[in-house]
Amino acid sequence: MSPLIAIKAPSTLTLPPGFELEPLRESGDAFAHACRIAAEKGAGTLVWVRRFDVAEYAIVLEPEEPLAVARKAFFMGMNATAEAIAAHCPPERDVSFRFPDAITFDAGLVGGGRIGWPKGTAEDAVPAWLVFSAVIRVTFDGMIEPGKAPNAAALDDEGFDGVGPSDLVESFARFFLRQVDIWQSQGFKTIAADYLGRVVKERPGDRRGLDANGDLLTRRAVGEEEHRSIFLDGLKAVAWLDRKTGAPRL
Repeated sequence: MSPLIAIKAPSTLTLPPGFELEPLRESGDAFAHACRIAAEKGAGTLVWVRRFDVAEYAIVLEPEEPLAVARKAFFMGMNATAEAIAAHCPPERDVSFRFPDAITFDAGLVGGGRIGWPKGTAEDAVPAWLVFSAVIRVTFDGMIEPGKAPNAAALDDEGFDGVGPSDLVESFARFFLRQVDIWQSQGFKTIAADYLGRVVKERPGDRRGLDANGDLLTRRAVGEEEHRSIFLDGLKAVAWLDRKTGAPRL
């Protein structure tokens, strides 16, 4: 996979070479916008919504593999997003995943990821583009009273002093490049292992793996039947997202 091209214009973010910034106003939708412009703008386009309450971004990729394989770039995006959060978080705090797409911080829902491709693309066809997008909640400011959303988290309530949305987007870009390099040099197995290391276990001792199509396979004990969690079903549900606010659910 070779998803990035050279920067075409200067940006207001400090991004590594290979990215072209596409900023949107606060009312924008990074995922939808990136899907609309992907064919025209091409790989390396990074859409960023200038919101103060969340870090919302999307990146356009141009895969070289059939959709069934290329779609697993989602796991690269999730790893890079988690590493961007972890790079700024207080020590000994956990950034975790709820399969496949929700991101938690100390068990509170803080964000999630999405992936899109052109409608009608067959599983064995190479998609013209992919879009990975994520939204991370930075603050509850003005949205909810303290303690009213016990299952949700916001970074500024969790000790991320002075960390803004732009810091997370810049960090994501750097860590995403590292994920691309890992896939190219070590293969998807290392990407999968990093992702699985963050997936919350339902029971201690669960043994898990990712199937070739991205499904989560869990075997809970010797002799028990293997459980399969369907990757595509989870992606379609986008259960972590409040579509009215464009932010993670409270």
